[in-house]
Amino acid sequence: MSLKIRLARGGSKKRPYYQIVVADARSPRDGRFIEKLGSWNPMLGKDDANRTVLNNERVQHWLDNGAQPTDRVLRFLNEAGLATREARNNPNKAKPGKKAQERAAEKAQKAADAAAAAE
Repeated sequence: MSLKIRLARGGSKKRPYYQIVVADARSPRDGRFIEKLGSWNPMLGKDDANRTVLNNERVQHWLDNGAQPTDRVLRFLNEAGLATREARNNPNKAKPGKKAQERAAEKAQKAADAAAAAE
């Protein structure tokens, strides 16, 4: 049985509130879980101390027993100093798509042709 440390959504519509839980990887997001480890309230400011609340001892226990945190939870654990998250880098994500590159090349070609005709 693979265990995940992940978020379970609560709160009302447009007012999210998340529980940080240990659950079987096969169970639904808001379904059955084994233990609640903390909470995350994204509606609070980033400098608020109550934005992320963790039970560090229990989190460390589950990490030692093989539970795998999701990427978002791993960010919280990295801030708390319980785990390390390597920074990700995808330089291709910032590049425009194929069609946008074609349009930009076409526009540059028209500008060059107009500049050559003006001379």
